[in-house]
Amino acid sequence: MGIAGSTVQIEVEALRVGMFIHLDVGWMAHPFPLSSFKIASVEQIDTIRGLGLKCVRWSPEHSDPDAPPVTLSLTAHQVPPLGVQVEIPEAAARRERREALASQRAALNLCERQFGEATRECRQLTDLVTAQPAVASERAQALSRTFVDKMLGSHELCIRLLNEGAGDKASAHAVNVTIISLLMGRAFGFGEADLLDLGVGSMLHDIGKLDLPDRVRHREDHFSAAEAKFYEDHVTLGVAHARSMMLSAGATLVIAQHHEHSDGSGFPLHIGSDKMTPSAAIVALVNRYDNLCNPHIPSTALTPHEALSLLFAQGKNKFDAAILGAFIRMMGVYPPGSVVQLTDDRYALVVGVNSSRPLKPRVLVHDPKVPSDEALIVDLESAPNLGIRRSLKPLALPRAVLDYLSPRPRVAYFFEPARELAAA
Repeated sequence: MGIAGSTVQIEVEALRVGMFIHLDVGWMAHPFPLSSFKIASVEQIDTIRGLGLKCVRWSPEHSDPDAPPVTLSLTAHQVPPLGVQVEIPEAAARRERREALASQRAALNLCERQFGEATRECRQLTDLVTAQPAVASERAQALSRTFVDKMLGSHELCIRLLNEGAGDKASAHAVNVTIISLLMGRAFGFGEADLLDLGVGSMLHDIGKLDLPDRVRHREDHFSAAEAKFYEDHVTLGVAHARSMMLSAGATLVIAQHHEHSDGSGFPLHIGSDKMTPSAAIVALVNRYDNLCNPHIPSTALTPHEALSLLFAQGKNKFDAAILGAFIRMMGVYPPGSVVQLTDDRYALVVGVNSSRPLKPRVLVHDPKVPSDEALIVDLESAPNLGIRRSLKPLALPRAVLDYLSPRPRVAYFFEPARELAAA
């Protein structure tokens, strides 16, 4: 559940232990696991002051009672003084809608900034792999640590669809695979060390492609046998980079095995699930899913629902059954990015899934009476009489609905603490 209630600006110099604060800066611009938290020590205050901020937002009602008092807005249980105009219900409803919309936009903007920062860092460390492998390794481990700390700092997480994948395709793919793989590792109860290895390995799983010509960096159906072999060599080349970077055995095995299959039909070693590490088996599946949703040739892209259905239908032998089942449970039958029709016949775009309760996702609903830039996200979990009837291809939508929902041509995911949204 998210933190509700009023917030006020307070100067950093006035902060005290026990205050619940909100840091409105880039996700990677501060060292704390979450951007909203209760100050627990003087050291944390010193760290916040070191960020160079003059003011932060403070939530008095979520702070300890001995935090400095501040004048708050009128609550529902207070009697207004004479001369104060009481808000009529219609105006209150409009205000609540504006506040809800602003909150949703702020949450999405934060996720997109975080994704953008992560992809830029991924691109920069990738550029250092050949010339400065030790520095690249250190930065990859730091980025993995950032992801893991943020994930372990929240009880429940929501997988969030972004408006557009930031950065170049290679780094966006790497971050997408890393985020979903780490959420999978978290669901399986991986320890912190294994999660860190999983993060580094998934982030660098395609690092061997740095040594390939552009024309063979993405497998195509028309490849000759020689070109296909050239492409497959990126795994061996990646392992060589992992060794020069002195990556851990766990991270290196992810790079070495991310194209292997449970039935031995993968490459380069044709090993089965009995010889694959759990982390490598997770990345093999997530990598395939992201490549189906975000292929090199955009016209061949599948919707997230189609990609999941294809993996279930054709991948039962290629992917570990327990991992495939957990992936479907975590992403939901209709993963973020799926275009659906609801049981009341309205069309919607799935924009978020609670990774631990995915059966009823969050959807952006088409409503011709509401401008598209004011459309609220509906949490189907809070709407017991509303569900999803079927998935659709975006081009099957009426033109006005397609323009309204604007399905993303490139599917990009990030995560945020789960919070309650309004029902339909």
